Amino acid sequence: MEQYKQEFIEFMVESDVLKFGEFTLKSGRKSPFFMNAGAYVTGEQLRKLGQYYARAIHEHYGDDFDVLFGPAYKGIPLTVATTIAYAELYGKQIRYCSNRKEIKDHGDAGILLGSSIKDGDRVVIIEDVTTSGKSMEETVPIIRAQGDIKIIGLEVSLNRQERGKGDKTTALEEIRELYGFETNAIVTMEEVVAYLYNKPCNGKIVIDDTLKEAIDAYYKEYGV
Repeated sequence: MEQYKQEFIEFMVESDVLKFGEFTLKSGRKSPFFMNAGAYVTGEQLRKLGQYYARAIHEHYGDDFDVLFGPAYKGIPLTVATTIAYAELYGKQIRYCSNRKEIKDHGDAGILLGSSIKDGDRVVIIEDVTTSGKSMEETVPIIRAQGDIKIIGLEVSLNRQERGKGDKTTALEEIRELYGFETNAIVTMEEVVAYLYNKPCNGKIVIDDTLKEAIDAYYKEYGV
C-alpha cells in the first residue's frame, strides 16, 4: 500500500472522521463503522485533506482535466482544498465548481458556485463517500446540462465496498456502469481494515479481534 494511503488512514482516525462502534446509516443498515467528512474542521486538517485528494486524483486521472466539481454542501470545501493542493503539488491550475441547492436569480445567478463549466471542459467529481450513489442522480445532470462536457471520473475518500441500490455490485461500480466514467477512492475499506487490524493508531488498537469479527459479519451480509 502506498505511503500516502497509510498516512490517510491514520489521518481519518486521528481527525475523528472514521469511527468504529455501532451506527445506523441513512439506508437503515447497522454498521460497525462510520465516516463523517464534516469532522474536518481546522485549517491544517483541510490542508492535509486537499493534499491526499490531489495525490489520489493525480494517480488516477493525471493532469488532463479542467474542473473539479464538488456537490453541495460537503463537496464545496473539498474542491477548494484540493484545487489549492493541486496547484502546490503539481503546478496545475484546476478550476473549482460546486452546485447550489437553490438556483440564485440575482447577482451571480444560476445553479453553479465558483467557476462556470463550458463546452470542451473535462471534469472530475469529488465527494467524501458514496454508499448508494444517490447523489450522482442530481450531480451528473447538472454538469452535463452546462454543454458539451466530458466527465472524466469520480474520486471519493473512502470506498465502503458494500452493495449499492442494485444489490449486485458496489455503489462505485454501479455509478461507473450507469454513467460511463471511472470511479476511484483514496482508500478502500478493505485497505483500512488490513492496515489497522491489531495495529496501534493514535495510542490505541483501533480494530481488535471483536471489531474485526463485527466488520466481517457486516460484509458477509452487505458486501459484494
